[in-house]
This record gives sequence, structure tokens and C-alpha cells, in this order.
Amino acid sequence: MTIGLCVKNVEQTIEEVLNSILEQDFPHELIELIVVDGCSNDKTLLIIEVKLSKADIKHKIFRENSGLGWARQIVVDNACGEYIVWVDGDILLLRDHVKKQVEFMEQNPNAGIGVGKHMMYNETSLVATMENIEDAIEFKLGGEVRSKILGTGGSIYRVKAIKDIGGFDEHIRGSCEDMDAEYRVRAAGWGLYVTPATFSELRRKTWKTLWDEYFWHGYGGHCILHKNVGLINRYKMFPPIAILTEIVRSSIAYKLTHRKVMFLLPLHYTFKRIAWCMGFVKSHLGGYGHI
Repeated sequence: MTIGLCVKNVEQTIEEVLNSILEQDFPHELIELIVVDGCSNDKTLLIIEVKLSKADIKHKIFRENSGLGWARQIVVDNACGEYIVWVDGDILLLRDHVKKQVEFMEQNPNAGIGVGKHMMYNETSLVATMENIEDAIEFKLGGEVRSKILGTGGSIYRVKAIKDIGGFDEHIRGSCEDMDAEYRVRAAGWGLYVTPATFSELRRKTWKTLWDEYFWHGYGGHCILHKNVGLINRYKMFPPIAILTEIVRSSIAYKLTHRKVMFLLPLHYTFKRIAWCMGFVKSHLGGYGHI
């Protein structure tokens, strides 16, 4: 099986991420690691090269400067495994993550994509904590999902499923290449699931970095909403409904954490949506997002 690690400028977290990969209890002789670096201008690539030079897992390293769709397709094109487990520069896999993901896919031949469940990471930042609790609530239950966006980090793809749809769209700029792929995999008749595997995510710790992340998501979102009409449920994004949903989630989050600050989740959500919309507008006005 293949692990696809797509990264850019993550020198602060990449060593911890690599440790979580190298400590997997799945037989290392059955794992290949394909790294795609997005032309980092920090020490990310150096850390990766030094770390992997001492590792017992087969690996290949590529570089690209054309976006995540392109990076992920490099992994697909070079993967020897039947499955790809996706890891980003902020994803920490639990030791049995790969084993559980592969077992799940073996037991569910109709599964095209399976994402693990988020496990709360001990964050000191309020921003990071609220991001973590959102995902912990979102993926609390397992099983097949009909409309939920899974994302690539912490997920496993059946190589046949992604190749059946022609792979990732290499022309998408910004993010959302995963949403586009999920939409097409589901439309092709494959099942999308939340699996028993677990992982953590090292979240953005400041409001500025959170803004930048969701601005980037909105920038890529412009492209895929034009390409795949109906991909995002606009009804759920309608402000009154979205805020009501977040109020309900605030109550759930408070029960899980016993922290009153969780009642700020509606404001946290509003902040992210504004950033997303600003990125969407910039992409629209600039004619970017897809080439």
C-alpha cells in the first residue's frame, strides 16, 4: 500500500508527522511512501530527506509548483499499492491507522474512499481547539456517508476508484481538489465511508492563519462550484440555518469539553465563512481557480 504525503512549508510540524508514519504497526515492507513537496522555501524538504535516509520504508520524493491537484495526481501516477493513505503536513496518524484503514477497505469492496475519525489533540490555542472540536463532532459516527465532505487528510483511497474517474483535476488552483474527486467518485457508484481508524490534526493557532486557510479554500471553491453544480449544499450555508447548526454544535461541544468558550463556535464559524467568501470573490473577479 502507498502513503501519499503532500506538503509545503511545514518545517514546524513535518518531523512529528513523519514520526507518526514511520511508527505505523503495518508491515513496513508492504508500505511505500511517496512525498510531493510543493517547492517549499523553508527547511521542509531537508527535514524529510534527512529523516527518510534513516527509515526502513521505501520512499520516493517529487517536487511540483502547480497546486494540490497536480501533487496528488503525482502520487496516483506513481503508486504501486492498491490503496493510498493520504497524509498532509499537519496530520498525525495513530499507530494502527494504516492497518485499520486497509482492513476496512478489504472488508468493504464497494468503498472508494474512507476517512478516519478525528481524535482531539491537546491544543493550547483557542482557535485550534475550536477547529478540532468541530471535526470531532462532524465525524463522531461511522458508516457510509451520502453528502458529507471527507477531505483527504487521514483518508484512504482505493486506487482503482480514483483512476476510474480519471484521477484528480490537475487544473484546480487553491484547494478543493479533494471535494471534486469525492464528488466524482461518489457519482461513479463507489461508497464513501467514515472508518474506525483515528488521526489527529495540528490546527491553525491564530485567527490570521485560520483566515488564510479558509480564504484559500474559498479561492479553490470558486472553481469546483462552477465545475460541479450542486457539490456544496447552499441550503446548509444559508446564514440562519448555518448559525442554528453551530448553536446546536456549541451545546454538544460544551458537553464534551465542559468549556463555556465553546459557545463562541457560531462566531468562529461566521469568521471562517467570511474568509471563504472573500477567497471565492477574489477567485471570481480574477478569473482564477481553474485553467
